[in-house]
Amino acid sequence: MKNKHIGSDFDDFLREEELLAEAEAVAVKRVIAYQIQKEMAERQISKSVLARMMHTSRPSLDRLLDPENPSVTLLTLESVAIALGKRLKVQLS
Repeated sequence: MKNKHIGSDFDDFLREEELLAEAEAVAVKRVIAYQIQKEMAERQISKSVLARMMHTSRPSLDRLLDPENPSVTLLTLESVAIALGKRLKVQLS
């Protein structure tokens, strides 16, 4: 029996197993969480201070910074961008 995955790439495998969207969402969330944490470190902003700047709770910010939690709203992303003096850019490619 021939292995149907020989010659295919990992994205093809994830697509066939219907896991690609979830894997990409987790990857994007990790990048966003990293970018926010990096900006916080550069500006020496604590989680508590950033949560106040965003007009949200510390647990809400913790969820945003949790790379394993892919759930995040555009409103939350816009809120953190504004709090950090940045602009949110969402793009389909």
